[in-house]
Amino acid sequence: MARNVCFISEELKPAVVMVIVQVASTGSNFMYKIAMANGMGIQTIILYKLLFATVFMAPIAFFTERNCRPRFTWMIALDGFLSALFGATLGNYLYVKSMSLTSATFVTAMFNLIPGFTLVLALIFRLEKLDVRNSAGKAKVLGTVLGSGGAMILTFVKGKKIKILSQHVDIIPLHNHASVPSNNVVGSLLALLSCLSFAIWLVIQTKMSHSYPCYSSIAVMCFTGSILTGVLAICTERELSSWMLGWDCRLLAVAYLGIVSSGLCVAAVFWSSMMKGPLFVSSFSPLGLVFTALAGSLFLKEELCLGSLIGSIIITIGLCLVIWGKGKEATASQDGETESRRDEVTDGSQAAPPISNKWGSSTI
Repeated sequence: MARNVCFISEELKPAVVMVIVQVASTGSNFMYKIAMANGMGIQTIILYKLLFATVFMAPIAFFTERNCRPRFTWMIALDGFLSALFGATLGNYLYVKSMSLTSATFVTAMFNLIPGFTLVLALIFRLEKLDVRNSAGKAKVLGTVLGSGGAMILTFVKGKKIKILSQHVDIIPLHNHASVPSNNVVGSLLALLSCLSFAIWLVIQTKMSHSYPCYSSIAVMCFTGSILTGVLAICTERELSSWMLGWDCRLLAVAYLGIVSSGLCVAAVFWSSMMKGPLFVSSFSPLGLVFTALAGSLFLKEELCLGSLIGSIIITIGLCLVIWGKGKEATASQDGETESRRDEVTDGSQAAPPISNKWGSSTI
């Protein structure tokens, strides 16, 4: 009985961790909003976030991977630069800029398109094969199409406004809610470009992980990204007040984004992926959308339209189809490898040379 309880608790650990990650990611969206509402520029927020993440991840990478870290080469440096460009600098900027023009719920719903974008890029670069004759291939194609259609509905269809919660807790001053004019079309375009940028980053990061350990590659990405973002911030953020940090909500926001979002959450996702696989991790994305919608209604007075709700549901269904297709292909591939090994063992036993015993018999 005790053994069964321990087994169940061990099996539940990755699920509990991923639920906590989604809650923490929901908090990240509000930290972005709080930092922007208090006068920080987008590039400045991302710069401080990456600096905090670098300081947090570098010691972890040094102590946990010092015995398995290979020599740092120019090819690893190039992968780190591209990873920082698309994942840390460009992807983050487009994500936060889109959120400033739309809402946290809107951008979170759009983020479920990343698996579809990743699939398309993997097909273009021949990192993955697509067979539309089987159910897994059809599911991935249908999921990608549904995700694209859901994004269009989310962008252009409004409809009746839906109030999720009647009570509100205003964590941002009222005069700051309208500091940036909303623009769903431009915000949607930026969100799509952000998804594309993060999809490219996933492809590069996957390639880099084969030649460089995970924590070290993340530390390299954050450090390089902070340099790139710092250059852009110096060129674009001319107001000194945008750079100032004190013992206030600005410091809290960027510290949370760097340590929790880019540090602890990334480490937790990596651990869960090792335990259960990347498909298990991706399956929790719709839960983050639910948390963001509820928290946005409670804390940010965000109103959810019927069109946005329908588009989010369609995107989530598309995500689930892509995940299901990937899972079915992975299972089929694993079964094929097992069958191949079994055949090799069988062939080896049949072709084994006879062994003589001490009584002169030809076989044992």
